[in-house]
Formats: sequence, structure tokens, C-alpha cells
Amino acid sequence: MEQRRVVVSGGGTGIGLATADAFAAEGAQVVILGRRGEVLKEAAARLNTAYDADLVSWRATDLSDPAQAQEAAEAIAMHGPVDVVVTNAGGNVAASDDGTLAGIAEGYRRNFEANVLTAVLLTEGLLPYLRRPGGRVVHLSSIAAVRGPGSYGGAKASLHAYTYELAQRLGAEGITVNAVAPGYVADTEFFGDRATPEFVRSRVDQTLVGKPGTPAEVAAAIRYLASPEAGYVTGQILHINGGAVFGR
Repeated sequence: MEQRRVVVSGGGTGIGLATADAFAAEGAQVVILGRRGEVLKEAAARLNTAYDADLVSWRATDLSDPAQAQEAAEAIAMHGPVDVVVTNAGGNVAASDDGTLAGIAEGYRRNFEANVLTAVLLTEGLLPYLRRPGGRVVHLSSIAAVRGPGSYGGAKASLHAYTYELAQRLGAEGITVNAVAPGYVADTEFFGDRATPEFVRSRVDQTLVGKPGTPAEVAAAIRYLASPEAGYVTGQILHINGGAVFGR
């Protein structure tokens, strides 16, 4: 089987790093993207050392900026077709709500840029270079898309609509488009200082299995959706939340 080329945004830490690891373990050529060059450089070096091969490269870029996203896509395409795009960049970046309309607008705007534009601009930039047939696109959504909070959940819900639209656009070309929507996942930077023992327990208590998710578990789901075996799965949102929200 020909070596696959995989692009993972937000690939320096957490779920993105675990996803890059999962594909590198298969021998894929992986490009990780993000805004923090040093974090990406360290992550790539760690994975290349682990697999004793030059499998993972990195590029620092702000994917919410159209010019930077276009430049990144063209640089990636110089090395050949892309088999898998995983849009993991994002997070709840809204500032604390100060109660003003200007503050609320800023929070919604920031989360839209960080979670929607980063996914849409990278994907659209790489669409001409996606392998046909056989290309795979996987977006990172969240349990928040179906239960809030508003600015972050709304941004992730926008990715659901984009997933459905893109699946319809690309299905005839043999490209599948899906999203995964994790619940509480440990060992990420997502919650920062809020991840106190009490906070973690409150999230775990919402599950049916009594445990947090792990980045590797989410990465395994992404790897399946990106596999040749998942060619009949498209336009789907795969919820990974320990039963905290039923998949209805």
C-alpha cells in the first residue's frame, strides 16, 4: 500500500498529537499544523524519535487567516496529494463574559474564527489536492455542539453543517467527510486551570462508564473514519463521550 499523507491541525498537543501519533504508527507521512512553532517542533521530534523515522513534519501557521491557510495548503501540496485532513485546531477561546454586548460579540467572533474558520479554510485550501477517490476529511466537533455553552457550542455545531454540506459535495468524487464529537477528555490543554479535581469529577460523573476519555481513544475513532474500511461512512457525527449524551 502506498504511503499515505495526513494533515493534522492543532497537532502539537492533546487529541491532535495523539492523532498524529496514530497515523505515524501506521507509517503515514504526517504534517502537523498550529500557531506555536516550538510546541510543534518538539512534538514532531518526539514522534520521529519514537518511530525511528522521518515521518512527521510541522508548520507554524494561523489557519484562521485566509492568506496563511492558502500558503500552508500550497506548501503541503508541493509534496504530493493529500489522503487525510484532520481539522483539530480550536478550543473555547472566548474571553470571560463581561456582560456587555460588545463582550458577547467578541466571544462569539473569537470562537467562530478559532473553531470554524480554521477548519473550513484549511479544508477548502487542500480540496484541490485531496486524493480522488479515497480522500478523507475528519473534523473535530464537541459534545458542546449539542448542549452548549453557546459561543463555543455554536461554533462546533457550525462544523456539523459544514460536514453535511461537504459530504454531499465530495461524495461523488470518492471522498468522505465526517466529524467526531468528544465529551470530557483528560490529558489535554483544553480546560487549563479549570481542571481541578472537583471539576474533573463533575464531568466524569456525567458519563455512564465512570471515566474520562483519552486522546488516544478519540484518535482511534479518527483513524477508523480515515481508513479505507470506512469508505461507506460519510456525513456522520461520531459522538465519543462515555454516554454523557446519547447518540440520537
